Amino acid sequence: MGFANSGTDSPLLPVAVSALGRLADHGYRRVFSATTDQVAAARRFLADLLGGHPATDDAILCLGELAANAVRHSHSARPGGTFAVRLCRSGAAIRVEVTDLGGPWKINRPGDAERGRGLTIVLELSDRRGIISHRSGERTVWYEIEPR
Repeated sequence: MGFANSGTDSPLLPVAVSALGRLADHGYRRVFSATTDQVAAARRFLADLLGGHPATDDAILCLGELAANAVRHSHSARPGGTFAVRLCRSGAAIRVEVTDLGGPWKINRPGDAERGRGLTIVLELSDRRGIISHRSGERTVWYEIEPR
């Protein structure tokens, strides 16, 4: 399983087709160095913004997976690379976006017990998710969670 590419070329801060797409020009955004210690910093950034939101734990887990993917598997891993995290809210619903410097997708080989679970976690914990490929080569992976 994985995400379907939206097939949409859009600017860095896209107006995505989703329940929260109308918030695409609002929210909180921070850029992080693409180093493993910054994955934890990104999780703290999101936790601080969400406070006691009912979906905080799921949102932080999903963000950790996507930020780790950006640091390990995208062109953001190159020297000086970065990734950005963006949060939008609409009532209790949240949308989190991770934008990296793009690059090829790696398919995990069967039997790889150590890798390949990140996108599955996002798929299971989020209500909606997707990928936006930008003309610049950057890629945004996003997810939305509506507390139940």
